[in-house]
Amino acid sequence: MKLSMKLRTRLFLSISALITVALLGLLLGLFSVTQMARSQSDLIQRGFDAVQIGQKLRQHLGDELIVLIDKEPDPQRLQTIRQSFRATFEEGINANLGADYIRAMERAATLYDEMEKAASNGTPPGETPHGLGTYKPFTDAFQRLRDHLLEQQDQVVEWVIAAESKAGERSQLIAGLLVLIGLAVLAIGVLTAHGIARRFGAPIDMLARAADQIGRGRYDVVLPVSPVLELAVLSRRFGLMTEALREYHSSNLNQLLSSEGRLKAVLDSIDDGLIILDAEGNIEHANPVALRQLSRHTDIQGQPIGPLLPEHSVDEALRQVLAGELLQEPPADLQIERDGETRVLAWALTPVQVSEGGSVGAVMVLRDVTKQRAFERVRSEFILRASHELRTPITGMHMAFSLLRERITLPSGGREQELIRTVDEEMHRLVQLIDDLLNFSRYQNGVQTLQRRPCDLGELVQQMPQRFAEKAGEREVTLVCDIHEPLPHLNLDSAQLERLLANLTDNALRYSNPGDTVRLQVRRHDEQVMVSVQDQGEGIPFEQQARIFEPFVQVGRRKGGVGLGLALAREIVQLHGGRLSVHSRPGEGTTFYFSLPV
Repeated sequence: MKLSMKLRTRLFLSISALITVALLGLLLGLFSVTQMARSQSDLIQRGFDAVQIGQKLRQHLGDELIVLIDKEPDPQRLQTIRQSFRATFEEGINANLGADYIRAMERAATLYDEMEKAASNGTPPGETPHGLGTYKPFTDAFQRLRDHLLEQQDQVVEWVIAAESKAGERSQLIAGLLVLIGLAVLAIGVLTAHGIARRFGAPIDMLARAADQIGRGRYDVVLPVSPVLELAVLSRRFGLMTEALREYHSSNLNQLLSSEGRLKAVLDSIDDGLIILDAEGNIEHANPVALRQLSRHTDIQGQPIGPLLPEHSVDEALRQVLAGELLQEPPADLQIERDGETRVLAWALTPVQVSEGGSVGAVMVLRDVTKQRAFERVRSEFILRASHELRTPITGMHMAFSLLRERITLPSGGREQELIRTVDEEMHRLVQLIDDLLNFSRYQNGVQTLQRRPCDLGELVQQMPQRFAEKAGEREVTLVCDIHEPLPHLNLDSAQLERLLANLTDNALRYSNPGDTVRLQVRRHDEQVMVSVQDQGEGIPFEQQARIFEPFVQVGRRKGGVGLGLALAREIVQLHGGRLSVHSRPGEGTTFYFSLPV
């Protein structure tokens, strides 16, 4: 125990010394660099101020010279220039640029006074100085002032150069100091690493080689003997682990082989095609049904799945699944040529994950849906044609009935009035049903297109309570809108979106109880706009939630229509590039929500 404590203390002190020296060097270098940067910044600023003041003085001097040599006097401009000149003198004196610079500015002010005096002497009394281009006392005074300003400018440049040289010498000193500190850190690190490697390197290397041999299934390994207590304990426990692995391997090898054979037999007996993929997307196993569906007569084990299906987006879906994500939408069917005919295969990919959450592969399930897709296509064509054929006579009957109802007179409160109202409601329901069938058939066959234009989605949602006010009143249900501003204007087909909202709102009212509240909400979430319709009704059983978006499917006790409302709603959302989903718990109500990209 004392030896263990001594070893840990030695390691701690060595590493602490290395870290301390490195930290002190870093702090010293950081402080020096900060001070040098601050000094350099101050130097640059003072030089810039001096150059700027000199430039302004020379500019004012040039302006005044132009006025004084002009033939026409301009007293107002001359007065303004002289005020600016003296203000610049005051700025230079107050700029805190050193005593030498202040004395130079005072000398410049004296020379300026002499130039003004010479200008006044060269002009008749009472007149503004002008036309002094040939007056020698003035030109001499001007030249002396100009030479002084240029000499002062040269002194500023020399001052900046000298300060820069001094800063360079300081930076060289700092660099030398950092090099020394770096060499000290390097020396301490080399000594520490050498001591650790000498005491621990060889035993750990032997343990690593032993672990490699055990990984290859060879359990007869030589373990190191070390005077260090920790390594001796580790070597002894490593030996115990090796012995336990040897016993476990020998006792379970036959059982594992037997279980693998049974599992392979079960997989091969499944009616659907089954392909097991590893983490690289290569095929580990394919049952006979999958080989037959893919028209493969040889073993495809070890091959990547992508090249076997080059015309399909299997690789992209596989990358998503191997990343641990589920496919958001069912993938498109595969078209496979087999025995001179085209077979249609529906497929699904599911990640294979270990308990820690990492993906170690995927499972691909293939199902032959050729007959099913042919039936769906025939059904869709039949619905489209039947709806077209029925729409014209039904519309004519509805119009004729409406004219008949306007022309006949029936006793009020009689049975005939109730029968007329019932017939009108059922005919209107029949027309709506045919319209739904036509619209759904257009979406299914890819005929429906969108008439996009900028649309205020919040305004569409706010129209729903007014549109369904009568029905909500009959069912004693409250309709509430919750608009989270601001909302972006989207390019949408407003007619289709209005139909979608109407379907969801009507569905929520149908399954609500008296006194319930139906809430419509719109909000922006990142680059999407989310719309939800929430009711407080009976909810949807969990086992039926996966089928509610299929056509001609109805759930719950309250039936209405033929089950096309939600299927049509999903088609509208998908055509807009969004996604329609549901969240429901039995007895706690249902929330339908969809997203639209901004």
